[in-house]
Amino acid sequence: MKSIAENPIDIPRYPLEFQQIITAKNHNFVGREFVFSAINNFLSQSDRGYFTIIGDPGVGKSAILAHYVSQNPGVVYYNVEITGKNRVEEFLTTICTQLIEIAQNQGIKTCVERSRNNLTPSFPDSTTEDSGFLSLLLQQISNRLQPKQRLIITIDGCDRIDLNNQPRGSNIFYLPRYLPDKVYFILSRRPFLADKSGLLIETPAQSLDLSNYLEQNRADIQEYIKTYLSKSCHPVDASAASRRVHSVSEEDVSLNMTEQGFDDETNFMYVKEILAAINQDIYPQNLQIYYQNHLEKMNLATHKQQSMALQVLNILVQEQPISIEASAEILDVDEYEIKEVLDKWREFLNLESIAAQMHYSVYHANFRDWLSQQIESKL
Repeated sequence: MKSIAENPIDIPRYPLEFQQIITAKNHNFVGREFVFSAINNFLSQSDRGYFTIIGDPGVGKSAILAHYVSQNPGVVYYNVEITGKNRVEEFLTTICTQLIEIAQNQGIKTCVERSRNNLTPSFPDSTTEDSGFLSLLLQQISNRLQPKQRLIITIDGCDRIDLNNQPRGSNIFYLPRYLPDKVYFILSRRPFLADKSGLLIETPAQSLDLSNYLEQNRADIQEYIKTYLSKSCHPVDASAASRRVHSVSEEDVSLNMTEQGFDDETNFMYVKEILAAINQDIYPQNLQIYYQNHLEKMNLATHKQQSMALQVLNILVQEQPISIEASAEILDVDEYEIKEVLDKWREFLNLESIAAQMHYSVYHANFRDWLSQQIESKL
């Protein structure tokens, strides 16, 4: 991947928990060049702005940002999925700490004093109340950037942000509506409704939806499998693999897994966990936990419509995508009731236009099968 800046700014110190996740997500990283090319094109064509990577759960958004940060010194990093990091107060405190370090390395005198250990800044009282202090730091740093320098802030997992402590209608994490010259935010998030972006901005913006790059995703998955197998010291148990991955044959799995088992796969999380547990005669525990978290989030979103949500879920676990109209006819209910549930589950659904009608399906076949098993176990 080509570096985004010939003259990078001084790198801030990431909190240890961020550095650990960057390192972990970088393990066995391959490909994704089409994403990095799109980011670089945006940076070269826009003097500032927001770039958003959109993708289903498990397609590798976090790994993309982690690799991007590791390859581009000076990029600010924040990860929402870490416990406690989904609140605006924590975000502004952490990000402003990194920005103050950059500003002071540039020789900028800030209005912030440091405590005796010289690590924890003492912020103005209004720091976490709106974007005012954040915007001030961005402007101060922008004013000192050299012609080829950029300030880039990455935020991973915007779909997990807790909006309960923010005023209704405010931008997620109070992200600025306007940005100064050479300042960019790169965000990652799951699919969302257009009117639920949580961002009202007046600055250049671009999105890259990973679902529009299926061939590139498949190629990267295949490369990942080859890399994993080449580094693995353990022989692959073909019979164990075939019990969990229905498309993997028992013959020569270790050499032909890509062709026979995952040639149409685009979900990194699924492939990673299957490979890690391929010699174990059990369902991968991490996938079980991952899917359980999905289901809990779905249940929480529709807790006031439990009966309707369960009926809709029973339809979605069928293999074929289905329209709202067809679902309403099956359940003999108003289409609005169906749409209300589906909208709340948007991040876990694929949308496909068929015969001029939007059809819905669960984002990944294995998650759909897992949901079906959960439903059957409770009957």
